[in-house]
Amino acid sequence: MIDVTHQINAVRRQVGSRTLEAGQARVVVVSQVYDTDMDDLWDACTNPERLPRWFLPVSGDLQLAGRYQLEGNAGGTVERCDPPKSFAATWEYGGEVSWIEVRLSPDADGGTRFELEHTAHVDDERWAEFGPGAVGLGWDGMLAGLALHLGSGAAVDPQESAAWVASDEGKRFFTEAGERWYGADVAGGTPADAARAAADRSIAAYTGA
Repeated sequence: MIDVTHQINAVRRQVGSRTLEAGQARVVVVSQVYDTDMDDLWDACTNPERLPRWFLPVSGDLQLAGRYQLEGNAGGTVERCDPPKSFAATWEYGGEVSWIEVRLSPDADGGTRFELEHTAHVDDERWAEFGPGAVGLGWDGMLAGLALHLGSGAAVDPQESAAWVASDEGKRFFTEAGERWYGADVAGGTPADAARAAADRSIAAYTGA
């Protein structure tokens, strides 16, 4: 489906921290440059008819203060919206609430940079077990789907996508992405042994190892 090495190398991954009113939080940031303009990328990320072509079907009200629900995944409330530059929303999944912000900007070498920031409380159980891979590996898959869609204009077939994830190539993709998240976690201040254990659990969860 994709050139695994190229896609892995095309993504920037960062892990940091932030203090919120409710306490300390960890921040995961992913970004990639796409060969399209801001208006097209904004439409791909916010048009309910286009989102299922590369991500997931979405229902609800995709406007400021509106509620949304991704099929079989997270839902939440749109908290800020500044088209075609950025939007922010809550990310509510499994009884937990975190926050996402998507930012689009022109890239100096052409195209448009897509950047997603995901903020979650440090005491989140999934973060403690899986580290940044708890959300980061899913976002890696999302960026790959967006690359496929923007590259061809076609919809990503869900059955083909599921088969690819289970294939040797798909497992290599998530293994290599997990290793990059391990490096980002250590660079963000997590002790290497704790980051290694979390990364191994994340990779195993996505590859079935």
